[in-house]
Amino acid sequence: MNKINEIFVSLQGEGFHTGRASLFIRFSGCNLKCAFCDTQHQEFKEMSDEEIAEEASKYLAEWVVLTGGEPSLQVSEHLVNLLHQCGKQVAIETNGTHELPKNLDWVTLSPKEETNIKIKQANEVKVVFLGQDVERWKESIQAEHYFLQPCSCKNTKEVVDYILQHPHWRLSLQTHKYIGIE
Repeated sequence: MNKINEIFVSLQGEGFHTGRASLFIRFSGCNLKCAFCDTQHQEFKEMSDEEIAEEASKYLAEWVVLTGGEPSLQVSEHLVNLLHQCGKQVAIETNGTHELPKNLDWVTLSPKEETNIKIKQANEVKVVFLGQDVERWKESIQAEHYFLQPCSCKNTKEVVDYILQHPHWRLSLQTHKYIGIE
């Protein structure tokens, strides 16, 4: 059984797919304790892979984002296959500390400080910028896209200034917060 915090439809607010209609499946529980995390991990409903896929099939959005918490603690190839059978493309947002199912369509890796990253390749790397050394992520993780994101929309100028000095990074804003949607 999976611990599901919520399932909802919205626009992707961050990273490469910003603005895309998406079905978010938010898993509860994480192996890290990030100060800026916005998930209430104690709230969840237990759902089987089949129940999740059945719920997902009710929504028009073809892009599914498995998020959390840390979804890699619970997501299986079986669940991804079921979502594919519903006509969905499946993306995951992960901290990279656990192996992932091989049948995902898109991987967003958001590495955190002082963690053992097991994922060394992703479609995009998205780092919440707090002034830390982010170049090590660019050097150690192979990706098509590298994004820096202000922490809770609070240090945008600092992030912009950093990117201007390190143009291999791109800006990711939490546009959902700016426009007032979930």
